[in-house]
Amino acid sequence: MIDKLNIVKQRFDEVSDLIIQPDIIADQKKYIQLNKEYKDLKALMDERERYIELTNNQQEAEEIIADGSDAEMVEMAKMQLEEAKEELPGLEEKIRFMLVPKDPEDAKNCVVEIRAGTGGDEASIFAGDLFRMYTKYCEGKGWSTSVVDLNEGTSGGYKEIIFEVNGEDVYGTLKFEAGVHRVQRVPQTETQGRVHTSAATVMVLPEAEEFDIELDMQEVRIERTTSTGPGGQSVNTTYSAIKLHHEPTGMIVSCQDQKSSHKNLEKALKVLRSRLYDLELEKKQAADSEKRKSMVSSGDRSAKIRTYNYPQGRVTDHRIGLTLYDLGNIIDGDIQKIIDELQLVANTEKLKESNEIF
Repeated sequence: MIDKLNIVKQRFDEVSDLIIQPDIIADQKKYIQLNKEYKDLKALMDERERYIELTNNQQEAEEIIADGSDAEMVEMAKMQLEEAKEELPGLEEKIRFMLVPKDPEDAKNCVVEIRAGTGGDEASIFAGDLFRMYTKYCEGKGWSTSVVDLNEGTSGGYKEIIFEVNGEDVYGTLKFEAGVHRVQRVPQTETQGRVHTSAATVMVLPEAEEFDIELDMQEVRIERTTSTGPGGQSVNTTYSAIKLHHEPTGMIVSCQDQKSSHKNLEKALKVLRSRLYDLELEKKQAADSEKRKSMVSSGDRSAKIRTYNYPQGRVTDHRIGLTLYDLGNIIDGDIQKIIDELQLVANTEKLKESNEIF
C-alpha cells in the first residue's frame, strides 16, 4: 500500500506546485479543478502520514521486544505495538476506500427533476413533499437551490418541478436519489381513511458545462411566451418565459422562474445541456457491465427505490434492504443516514472492482 501512496504523493507534490503558478491562477477553470484535486489529495496525504507513523511504531516496538534487554522499554513497546495493531486495519481500510478512483461527475452541481406518477392529486402532493425534503436537506448542507420550472398540482404540490442545486460534491451525493419513490398513506383528498399508494419519479442529472457537451444552437428552436400562474405584474404582460425545442431528440425545456428573458434562457439551456449530457452518460453506463450490475446504480429510472410508509412511520430503501422507523425526520430533510449507507455499498462495490491496484 505504501508504494501506491507514494505514487499519489508525487501527484500531490505536483499539484501543490501547479496551484501557485501565475498562468494556472489566471485560468479560473483549471485553477478550480486543481484546487479540488489538491483538497482530495491533502486528505489522503494526512492519512498517509498517520499510516507511516503507525507502521514505523510497529516496527520499532517489534525490534525492542525482540531485543528484550530493557524490561521497562519492552513494556512500553508492547503498549505501542498493541496501539498500532489496533489502529492499522481500520486505517488501511479507510485508505483503500480513499484510493478508489472517484467518478469525475461526482463533483458537479446537478439538476433535479421530480414528476408526479401514479396516484392523481396525491402523487402531486407527494412530489411537493419530496421537493421540500430535498430543499431542507440541501439547506442543511449549505447548498443553494434554485427552481427552473414548475407545474403545480390541482390540490397542492407539483405535477412536475425542476430545480438546480449548487455546492460541493452535489451530484455524487444526490445521484442515489434517482428512481421511483412510493408513498403509502391516507391521502389528504381521501375521505374514507383508506391507505393509498402513490408514486413520484426523481431524476438527478449532473450539470453539464459548455465544454462537456457541444450544443448546436441551429438545432434548438427558442419560443418566447408570457409567464403563467402566480407571480407579479410581469405575469402575462412580458414575453420573458422561454421554451426550448431540441429538434434531434424532441426534448422540450421550459423556464419562467426569472423575470428576465435572458436569465430564463440561460437556465433552460443549462437543463437542456444536462439532459443531453445525461443521455451520453446512460450510453456509457449501458456499455459498462459492472455498472449495470450495481445494486445502487442510478441508471434504471423505472426502478422503485424507496417506500415511505406513513401508518408505520417507516422508510425502506429497497436497493440495500435498509429500513428506518424515522419517517418524520427523513421527510423533513434528514436523509444523510440513507445516503451514507448507499455510498458505503457503492464504494464497497468499487473497491472489489479496483482490488487489482492494491
